[in-house]
Amino acid sequence: MAGEAVGIIEVFGFTTAICVADTAAKAADVKVIALDSNKPANAEKVEVPLIMCVKVQGSVSAVEAAVEAGAKRANEISGLIQSHIIARPTEDAEKMARRCSVGRDRVGHIKNNA
Repeated sequence: MAGEAVGIIEVFGFTTAICVADTAAKAADVKVIALDSNKPANAEKVEVPLIMCVKVQGSVSAVEAAVEAGAKRANEISGLIQSHIIARPTEDAEKMARRCSVGRDRVGHIKNNA
């Protein structure tokens, strides 16, 4: 899927992220390429909401439809933070889009998903 559009949907909470990923994948011919969390290093000491990014990839029109459907679903659950579509990502942007924090805590997993 290299060279295809990338869509990013930023939401509050893991459950919302899973629901948004499901909705986006069913709305259009896209692939969910990553779920990423933005948890600050000091989150145990400070109350902060878990912010998740759902990342999808496909044709520009499919990504547009998927992001629109996913954003609508997020607003129905806990609220959309923001969404963005990169129509023609550079190789580096695509590499970063595929970065995924979910599962980093598994034994034997590559530290920080490097």
